[in-house]
Amino acid sequence: MRFESPATVEEATHLLANADGTTRVLAGGTDVLVQLRLGLVKPDLVVDIKNIEGMRSIVAEDGGYRIGAAVSGAEMGEHEGLVALWPGVVEAMELVGSTQVQGRATLAGNLCNASPAADSVPAMIAANAIATIEGPLGLRLLPVEEVPAGPGKTTLSKGEIITSIFLPARPKRSGDAYLRFIPRTEMDIAVASAGVSLSLDADGTIETARVAIGAVAPTALLVEEAGTALIGAGLDDKAVATMVAAVRAACNPISDKRGTAEFRTKTAGVMAKRAAEIAFARAGGTK
Repeated sequence: MRFESPATVEEATHLLANADGTTRVLAGGTDVLVQLRLGLVKPDLVVDIKNIEGMRSIVAEDGGYRIGAAVSGAEMGEHEGLVALWPGVVEAMELVGSTQVQGRATLAGNLCNASPAADSVPAMIAANAIATIEGPLGLRLLPVEEVPAGPGKTTLSKGEIITSIFLPARPKRSGDAYLRFIPRTEMDIAVASAGVSLSLDADGTIETARVAIGAVAPTALLVEEAGTALIGAGLDDKAVATMVAAVRAACNPISDKRGTAEFRTKTAGVMAKRAAEIAFARAGGTK
């Protein structure tokens, strides 16, 4: 196995694009190293991107924040501005693993691992987060929901890497939240999850809303019908019921030892309802 630690994005993408065999990008390493130890992957090349400028930075930009691909969950949780603007995204990332894992795990890595149950991904989708992708053909921007292609697969081309995640600005009366159901009290994988982001007008009516779900389909999903159901309402029972129905209709889960398809579908609706209530309260809404 060959290990490289390039100093620039151009060098990293060149290495990946021209490598033969299996390659892996190392940001935090909390997924890659587990795969190596279990023998699930035997890469011919590992490219460590942590030493590239900007990969370890959280930068204010256009009223939002740009989060470098190697920024850890612990660093996100310590950033007051980011926590204040997007608490749901930070809380979702802080659910990834233990305290020790938080010191290494990254938002971009959680996305690129492409697990349907990844905690940060529904929260990022609800936040309308944008992935900045760089590769041999240049730079492109992609909504986070378009990065996963299926379990363990992404839409990134050979030689491409995510260099940052951008969380946009939002109106003052806005809130977001992420919730998951797990069999244990902590350090487990979501059986069903949901992220909600919304904003209110001056009268307390929901003006914009995005609802995303995880662990109930091959990838995390943006459920546009669920968000639409909340717009123009004050989180009344009818709007919530319509939103929950849309969430459940979008589910296409498997049944396994951790939960049946029916249970996952029902629970996704419950998580979405509760996340919407938290987001609504954070936005300053009252029922």
